[in-house]
Amino acid sequence: MTRPWLGAAAAAALAVFQVPGAAAPATPAQLFEARCGHCHEGAVPRAPHWVTFQIMGAEPIHAAITEGTMREHVEGLSAADVRALADHLGGATQIAVPAKRCDGPTSPAPPSPPSLAGWGFNLENTRFVPAAVAGIDAEDVPSLGVKWVFAYPGASRARSQPSVQGGVVYVGSQDGTVYALELDSGCARWTFKADVEVRSAITADETGQRLFFGDIRGVLYAVESASGALIWRTQVDRHPDVTLTGSPRYHQGRVYAPLSSKEWASAADPGYPCCTFRGGVVAVDASDGRILWTARSIAEAPVPAGRNDTGAQRFAPAGAPIWNSPTLDARRGRLYVGTGEAYTSPAADTSDSVLAFDLESGHLAWSHQALAGDAWNMACFIGGGENCPQENGPDLDIGAPPMLVRLDGGKEVLVAGQKSGHVFALDPDGGGKRLWTTRIGRGGFAGGVHWGMAAGEGRIYAPNADTTFTGLEQGEAKPGLFALDPASGEILWHARAPDGCADADRPACDPGFSAAVTAMPGVVFAGAFDGHLRAYRAADGKLLWDFDTNRPFVTVSGEEGHGGSIEADGPVVAEGHVLVNSGYLFGDRMAGNLLFAFVPKKAP
Repeated sequence: MTRPWLGAAAAAALAVFQVPGAAAPATPAQLFEARCGHCHEGAVPRAPHWVTFQIMGAEPIHAAITEGTMREHVEGLSAADVRALADHLGGATQIAVPAKRCDGPTSPAPPSPPSLAGWGFNLENTRFVPAAVAGIDAEDVPSLGVKWVFAYPGASRARSQPSVQGGVVYVGSQDGTVYALELDSGCARWTFKADVEVRSAITADETGQRLFFGDIRGVLYAVESASGALIWRTQVDRHPDVTLTGSPRYHQGRVYAPLSSKEWASAADPGYPCCTFRGGVVAVDASDGRILWTARSIAEAPVPAGRNDTGAQRFAPAGAPIWNSPTLDARRGRLYVGTGEAYTSPAADTSDSVLAFDLESGHLAWSHQALAGDAWNMACFIGGGENCPQENGPDLDIGAPPMLVRLDGGKEVLVAGQKSGHVFALDPDGGGKRLWTTRIGRGGFAGGVHWGMAAGEGRIYAPNADTTFTGLEQGEAKPGLFALDPASGEILWHARAPDGCADADRPACDPGFSAAVTAMPGVVFAGAFDGHLRAYRAADGKLLWDFDTNRPFVTVSGEEGHGGSIEADGPVVAEGHVLVNSGYLFGDRMAGNLLFAFVPKKAP
């Protein structure tokens, strides 16, 4: 069976594992084919399809096959084989010892107001770091070198954007551990164990005493920044596939959490009753975790809409997940988000849209749909499965947060980017009226703008993925970084992504820019699928610095870890350091488990 979604490297490896008559002992891939494949490749309705396994992670899979209903299917296997099978399916390919604890007793770091407000660094989500916060200037960037490298134990991806506050780095991980690391050394002051993977950035309140983050099962947490002690935890939505990927946003006593889901993958199961999830934003009381309101990206509740050929019930409307951290407009009392595709047909008129909600009530103030008729789920990608809606894509989400950008003269515009390869500006005072549109690439489900742009010093900085296979083989692929005029959308410069994929040991490599970018005075930092972190001169796009993270490094715990693709979360510049995650095993991305801290080298 071919598995295009796994990516070239994984598919090739699996093909090797499946050679008939392979000698014992069986590989994890052979064990899957022999004991699990029949049910989990679509033959048995309601058995989770294999495409969901990397989303679930290794630990839930291990629990299911050792403690749950699947334990009979691993009878006769050694504990080591069972562990290897779970790690193989969940993607836990990187081995690391536990994080190094700071030597001796450590007094709690005194709480301090956060200098960067979570994912987008400010309420407007512009990802621009002021000089006083950055602690370095443009002249320092070419001399950046590794200060320390931290390994996330047992991880194959690193995607929780680090937050820096008063000499401490707060970051989540694939196994659900949240770390408070010393910025100076990378040792762990404390750890907190969430139930499952924490993908979001860690957000602080205005005092710095409380931290907020979400996990992939839709639980929102508040912990003490000094100790990691739990204050409260709230399940923000009851849908079984809900997930918190976009980072929560704190403002004036409330935490706003965006709702996405794994249902796009669950739909690959032909027996799954597709689909019932609706994206949204939840407002939570920051003091006790009480849900104050829930605003849905699709107003209508799903209702039965016939059955597929297996007899499974269909529902509609569904989808329009929100993958991005909300943008807050305190002056207008609004909250802005971008939505993804619909999961069912007909596509909802708020899919692939920018939505404006009232901060106080959650009422939808206005919506602007960038692309109509986009209905897609994973059933489409694996060959037109039973649950694929008739539109069959093209899957062109608005995954990056809209940015509220102030122009010369004081007018503000809302700038959004889409996987279609388009960047556009809306008028927040004109009901979301479109002001300009610029196409920066051919786009596609793996093209265009994915996770985050930046804005500052009179420019918009837009990363373009345009991977080797985007799904829209039209026009020229233009992976790299673009600078645009925020008033007109005019392209000021384009820095094409260098190709760091010539190495034969990088079969899943691609030069595209998908991760969010970060700007500071005079410099833009961008990470690439190929594992390179690069710094560009803001004025003209000249390459200032280039570092390859996709290789082995000795970490602060003393063991060797390995970098991989830089994806999803972007670099962080704070208190004289540049921090970035490296590693992203998912689809056609390269695994890794590292967090890097860079500082300028001292002149002799």
